Amino acid sequence: MVSAGEASGDMHAALALNALAKHDVSFSSFGMGGPKLQALGTELVLDCRELSVIGIFEVIVQYRKLRRKLETLRDSLRREKPDLLVIVDYPDFNLKLAETANALGVPVLFYISPQVWAWRAHRVHRIGKLVSMMAVIFPFEVPFYRDAGVPVRYVGHPLVDEVGSTLSKAEARAAFSLPNTGAIVGLLPGSRTGEVKRVLPTMLAAYTRVRAQHPETHAILPCAPTLDRSVLDEILRDYDAPIDVVDGRTYDVMQACDAIMSASGTATLETAMMGVPMTIVYRVNPISYTIMSRMIKIPYIGLVNIVAEKRIIREFVQRDAQPDAIADEVLRLLTDDDYAASMRTELGRVRDKMGEGGASEHVAELIADMLQTLASR
Repeated sequence: MVSAGEASGDMHAALALNALAKHDVSFSSFGMGGPKLQALGTELVLDCRELSVIGIFEVIVQYRKLRRKLETLRDSLRREKPDLLVIVDYPDFNLKLAETANALGVPVLFYISPQVWAWRAHRVHRIGKLVSMMAVIFPFEVPFYRDAGVPVRYVGHPLVDEVGSTLSKAEARAAFSLPNTGAIVGLLPGSRTGEVKRVLPTMLAAYTRVRAQHPETHAILPCAPTLDRSVLDEILRDYDAPIDVVDGRTYDVMQACDAIMSASGTATLETAMMGVPMTIVYRVNPISYTIMSRMIKIPYIGLVNIVAEKRIIREFVQRDAQPDAIADEVLRLLTDDDYAASMRTELGRVRDKMGEGGASEHVAELIADMLQTLASR
């Protein structure tokens, strides 16, 4: 059984299962995921697009809905009683599913750790009671779990193998019929309905201000596979500025861009690995932000800054997410060649810190080892 709660988790889980299929392992899979897992033959008991929730307040508001979805998965887990449960990120929901697996004696592999080193560090003790093995994607996570007595293995970061485009910048522009002149700005507002509704209007307002000074600027927005296109259409209906919305092909979109406005999350690391100058724009419910800001123990929210261990990308978060300030930063990225070049250098260092890759293959090997151990008992 696999449980992935969002677009990035669906992608990472699908790549791991695809790698597992190349081993001498016969298996079937079911659980929660999205189109990528489904395309591999995983039976979707629950489509992760139905759980488009982020933030403490939002979880409270939709608690009953989330609880029903969790019970649906728990019922499936009890009925099928798989040999192994693989949970991918989405920690609060997935750890509750792991509780049921523990009660049934089903081993649990947790792929992609929650950021316990950044906030709510006490969760590591609960994780240790529920998880048979942690497969972590950053080297610094290993001693954190090992010191807490949690079985852990570093598998590398999946983005190292996944991120990239076969197109040149000119070819990427041509592929999306983008103009040859003027700057191209990418908009990456997230993969969940709630965050897109909070973040995209601010990005659009900033883009409008950029165009007021540079009318030749054009924007492009890749629609995440876990996001309903109608959500974007509804927001974009009120904006006259040229914005091309494309389905997926995120890395080709990034390749075409001169600068990117990105929501906080995996997209910031993806943008870093593509070497495109960026800024981070993010908003959550004010109540969620108040609670979370008191828990977070690190000075940044952007993964790219966390990996760099310093602020290399400006973060416009919550009250600081003002269109004028964001537009000024985007304009600087587009017009100050030295500034943009310096940022690309820092992004290259982040890319180097991500390691050599091979995560999907390493996770597949780990799954195969766990299944073989179970079979020999």
